Amino acid sequence: MGEPVMEELEFLVEILVRHPTDSLKKIAEEEGIDYYRLKRLYDKYYGKYISVSAVYNIRIIGLRSYLAFLSVPSDSILETGYRMAQNPFVAYVNPAFGFKNGLSAVLHIPDDQKDRIDEMLSKYSDDYEYYEVRAYPYSGDDNFGEWNLSYDYAVLMDILNIDARTPITKIAQRLGKTRPTVKFMINRLKSMGILVGFDPALENNIHDRSVLGITETLDESVLERFKEYEIVVGVLPGRGYVIEWFFSSKEDLGTKILEFSNYVEKLLIEYFDPTFKELNDKNGMTRYSRRIKKDGSGYRSILDF
Repeated sequence: MGEPVMEELEFLVEILVRHPTDSLKKIAEEEGIDYYRLKRLYDKYYGKYISVSAVYNIRIIGLRSYLAFLSVPSDSILETGYRMAQNPFVAYVNPAFGFKNGLSAVLHIPDDQKDRIDEMLSKYSDDYEYYEVRAYPYSGDDNFGEWNLSYDYAVLMDILNIDARTPITKIAQRLGKTRPTVKFMINRLKSMGILVGFDPALENNIHDRSVLGITETLDESVLERFKEYEIVVGVLPGRGYVIEWFFSSKEDLGTKILEFSNYVEKLLIEYFDPTFKELNDKNGMTRYSRRIKKDGSGYRSILDF
């Protein structure tokens, strides 16, 4: 398949933002657009350049989010990344170069295991740093819950995380439950505040690079300055902010660094390599179910992997 037509892709994204889990026929009816045009675009792009994933409030289930940066020798980056990607508490890992040369990673750590992070990261590198990250703007809510659901809910969360548009019938077959039971489980996740929505996300074959910066103070003009790019801001409680810009490797990297370095004190470049995408995708298929003990009694140790 050739390069995506961005106007078509953006049109599909806008449609899925409004109708993340509706059927194509229902979307066509409600939007007043031609069903066959919509289906052509959907078949062309969905699952290849865009997918809809569940959005979870992991604080409710007792998980803290961290960014970690590890120095790793260049000849060990792939091997170390592979080992990290086997750990379901490592949400993502990518090659990164800047204030640390090696790997960057997103960690989801159970609240009662946060004192084990150093021991966990030292398995992969003897030179690392990490920061707890909260959503921007920061609500100040530091109350963390715990896992108190059955193991089946973890499997369901994996399914919705991979593709929230998976038909209820297929989910029911996977879980060995009825359609009404699956609908009840999904509604329960919503009522508990765990499942907070669905997000159409562009795959990394659209944005295969990012510039990530850390700063003590946030100049909010950066959000307007780079509004044409996908940009994410996070709060580092007591430390500052993290800002990440996503773009294509076809764009000039040197210009990006010069532009973005004016807004941050520490900076690195992340590479969304196809090999690492495969590792992260494979990890993500069973991430929640591998975190949870089979009897549903809570999380496994982050040091088990």
